Amino acid sequence: MPVVVLIGMLDTQDVEYAWVRDRLQVLGTEVMLVDTGVLGPPRVAPDITRDEVARAGGADLARCAGDDRNPAMARGAAEVIGRLFRAGRLHGVLAIGGPGSPVSTTAMRALPPGVPKLMVSSMAADDPSSFVGVPGLTLMYSVTDITGINRVSSRVLASAAAAVAGMATGYAAGRPVPIGGPPIIAATLAGATTPGVRSACELLDILGYEVLAFHAAGGRSYEATAVGGRLTAALDATLFDLSTELLGGLHPACPERLTAAVRAGVPQVVSLGGLDMAEFAPGHPVERRVHLRDPAATLVRTTPLESAELGRRVAARLRDAVAPTALYVPLLGLSTLSAPGGPFHDPVADEALFAALREGLAGSLVEIQEMETHFNDPAFGRAMADRLHAMLTRAPAIRAAAS
Repeated sequence: MPVVVLIGMLDTQDVEYAWVRDRLQVLGTEVMLVDTGVLGPPRVAPDITRDEVARAGGADLARCAGDDRNPAMARGAAEVIGRLFRAGRLHGVLAIGGPGSPVSTTAMRALPPGVPKLMVSSMAADDPSSFVGVPGLTLMYSVTDITGINRVSSRVLASAAAAVAGMATGYAAGRPVPIGGPPIIAATLAGATTPGVRSACELLDILGYEVLAFHAAGGRSYEATAVGGRLTAALDATLFDLSTELLGGLHPACPERLTAAVRAGVPQVVSLGGLDMAEFAPGHPVERRVHLRDPAATLVRTTPLESAELGRRVAARLRDAVAPTALYVPLLGLSTLSAPGGPFHDPVADEALFAALREGLAGSLVEIQEMETHFNDPAFGRAMADRLHAMLTRAPAIRAAAS
């Protein structure tokens, strides 16, 4: 029988959790109720008490009282559900809540990608930032605040129970992931860099690697994976979100961007895909070179001054790398838009970026490899894959595989 873990604050949502627990049991799942509340006493008996959660987080419950977003409770909840998962006693997790939702989502980070995770929150429409980067999280907007069972909340919570029961049943019945398997490489891409990254991924697949591709929109999922201990190497080829961060556009880079692989000591090949542009909402008042990608986004070309600053930022985040690290520089363009003939083609801005990188990485262990090609030339993607393979095997790649 699949096991669904309900994790949340039973001092504020005890009635709702009891209702969801009963629905899940009717749907044929076993339920484990974990209490992370620190305010009043619960009216529903949990399977794992708040005292146990606090101790697992290295704290005394009395010291956590009154702080419904206490980090110790989040750490303890992560430890508790991690133990349940390793013991085979968790096939899905569901949480419901409002401003305290980050306690539950922080705990969910202890579970690997693929494990069903569902968060029903009143914060989903207003401030989803705390939910970003939880591997495989499904987010459901509660519509109303979660206070009591009414004609709205009953439908939302019934749908949530049915969803997590179905996901947990499928997860429990699925074939377990085999221990071992091919080495895992994480790669970053965006629409304007997809052809080049795909060329690299195709060669890496031929060479026996499993590639996990992440869209470079904020980078949280990629960075979380890089520090999760499951990666063999990284192909961080697209840094589009760094330019958006600099210009204040949509989907800016997270604070940890481009640092996780360095801290984790993961071999990596990095490139500059997408640093020629930033993304803004339609109608953004900018008097500069723009490209209307689609009705939902306007792309803005980075200037030489901005490109130089981006080069300094990339160099500052890479220069402390001690694991094998190579920076691949496509001298003729950083995306489909800045390749020769493209609307963002600007050799002056690109050279400002390259010059800042050369200066910022001088004296570091980072290898700089410049190529007379644009980013999406298949030869450039294959060269990045070939170099990454050489880092991992200390032997030349089978170049015939790329022909």
